[in-house]
Amino acid sequence: MRASFGEQFKLTIFGESHGASIGMVVDGIPAGTPIDEAAIALDMARRAPGRDPTATARKEADRVRIVSGLFEGRATGAPLCGLIENTNTRSGDYAQLRERMRPGHADYAGRVKYGGFNDPRGGGHFSGRITAPLVFAGAIARQLLRARGIEIGAHIAAIGGVGDAAFDPIAVDERTLAALRATRFPLLDPAKETPMREAVERARLAGDSVGGVIECAAVGVPAGIGSPFFGSVESVTSALLFSVPAVKAVSFGDGMEIASLRGSEANDAMRMRDGRPACLTNHNGGVTGGITNGMPIVLRAAVKPTPSIAKEQLTVNPATGEDVTLCVTGRHDPCIVPRAVVVVESALALALCELVMDDAATRALKAPSGGL
Repeated sequence: MRASFGEQFKLTIFGESHGASIGMVVDGIPAGTPIDEAAIALDMARRAPGRDPTATARKEADRVRIVSGLFEGRATGAPLCGLIENTNTRSGDYAQLRERMRPGHADYAGRVKYGGFNDPRGGGHFSGRITAPLVFAGAIARQLLRARGIEIGAHIAAIGGVGDAAFDPIAVDERTLAALRATRFPLLDPAKETPMREAVERARLAGDSVGGVIECAAVGVPAGIGSPFFGSVESVTSALLFSVPAVKAVSFGDGMEIASLRGSEANDAMRMRDGRPACLTNHNGGVTGGITNGMPIVLRAAVKPTPSIAKEQLTVNPATGEDVTLCVTGRHDPCIVPRAVVVVESALALALCELVMDDAATRALKAPSGGL
């Protein structure tokens, strides 16, 4: 099982949904870096379950206990490990799932991959609960990026077919992103909250669920970060976004719609602004040739409907070879999109941290040695 990511900013994730704890080891934080634990707690609270009608009734404090790599508020340079205890599990809700595969979940794929030894309780290591460590690491990455003038924020672009306004890809700014981070149901058009919540409630009452889209942006990112091909901003960021269990599609800039444009429309024309080159449009989402071009990075992530639903579904019992039916019991989100906003932000923060550190390491290697 591959549980690690990164070369400069290294992450190792661990734990299961109903195990004793989940967590993340973060390696590569420069010694002496101040770590704001209160800021970490704020991001953890944005993802935590049981705090909104759209969320699961399972309540977890999601307090992070940093057990290594921190002394008197600063990183020591050693790997930093954060533990998050699971305190509100009901494993009995999953007894029937040892043999009945939940449609839309990784039950069958995981059973085949790991020979049936994977933990089925709450989805085990496949659970969306494992995004909590991603948010913890992302909160640290966000602090490192903020020191370089980079800010990240996101909003709910759509839920259940109800759409919010879109970011202005040219003018999105730090103030807008900060305001979004300060609300539990982040929208550019607050009038869309009621119809979105109504769509979620209709699905819940029907024993069903809905998905949606999250739009995320990063501002203050300098030009020149990233590499073509295997180290591109898109490929590194997408790898982390697709590690979020519910994300099924990722796009940058105009995304799929750019395919319907002509080159004269899709190209971002340039002019000098305040002594430096700037694009007049941002169809490419701040990235060209896999490298940042100084414009805001703008991306979208599609989040599928929660697969755990109360409706009867067709499935199989691979142990007996029988066709069976299943109604999933337990506590589940009728819509995970609001809680996933900070997860998408965290994935982008982690990707940019890795890319920025890699750029710094590359530049250090290219720097001439003293006296030559």
